[in-house]
Amino acid sequence: MLENHVAELVDLLHLERLEDNLFRGQSRDIGTQFVFGGQVLGQALAAAQNTVDPIREAHSLHAYFLRAGDIDAPIVYSVERTRDGGSFSSRRVVAIQHGQPILNGSVSFQVPEKSFEHQSSMPEVPAPEDIEPMQPLSAEQLIKLPVKLQRWLGVDSPIEFRHVWPQDRLHPVKRPPIQHIWFRVAAPVDDSPALHRALLAYASDFNLIGTATLPHGISYYTHNVQMASLDHALWFHRPFRVDEWLLYSFDSPTAQGARGFARGQIFSRDGRLVASTAQEGLIRLRGD
Repeated sequence: MLENHVAELVDLLHLERLEDNLFRGQSRDIGTQFVFGGQVLGQALAAAQNTVDPIREAHSLHAYFLRAGDIDAPIVYSVERTRDGGSFSSRRVVAIQHGQPILNGSVSFQVPEKSFEHQSSMPEVPAPEDIEPMQPLSAEQLIKLPVKLQRWLGVDSPIEFRHVWPQDRLHPVKRPPIQHIWFRVAAPVDDSPALHRALLAYASDFNLIGTATLPHGISYYTHNVQMASLDHALWFHRPFRVDEWLLYSFDSPTAQGARGFARGQIFSRDGRLVASTAQEGLIRLRGD
């Protein structure tokens, strides 16, 4: 079953080419009311990568989420070939549904070069094999929840997560805005570095803005909390595979004005810092 879900995710990131700079993608229902932001990020990156010489590797992506995506309609990605220089290429991507942009993004590419290096150290945490997998809720537990949560918690994910500090998803307690989560695509995928970057863009949207809710004892599952990603930044530093365990380390230095800000560092098992992320998101308390 998990292999089928992974194959569906990979297919999701293989876009239909309509014109040289125009692509169309479909959506996968993961139990959210609208299109999952990570899906649009991954497809936008895939569209941009399809317009660049494969020798040039994406090293950064910056995107703004403008509108909620309709999960029942295709998404068209329009790519502007902004510049191709001697070492770098730049692309602008607009994701469009129903004639309206739902995401504006830009991606920068570089021909690989060797130079000096340094990096932050990976946090000392238990290995993923030493952490119990998250247990799905039983049918009896699910039926007691609002429909929104039944759909979200009842859908199998192609991404496997193991929380270093597990939490009660339905009854969160206040804790510092720091968390560490191992993750990987739940079945092997092919060796294409471009595919692995698109898969990482997809996975990077999970749990990021949720880190900003930890000091307040709320979560996406809290009935009167509205949450949505506003923007997303992703930097690729070193080669990686998303079908091997990666450690996602998060912190949230601030929340204010109905917005939370969170940062992430993604490490390979051998301690290499392979990517970094940052995101600001809407976190709004609504009346009961």
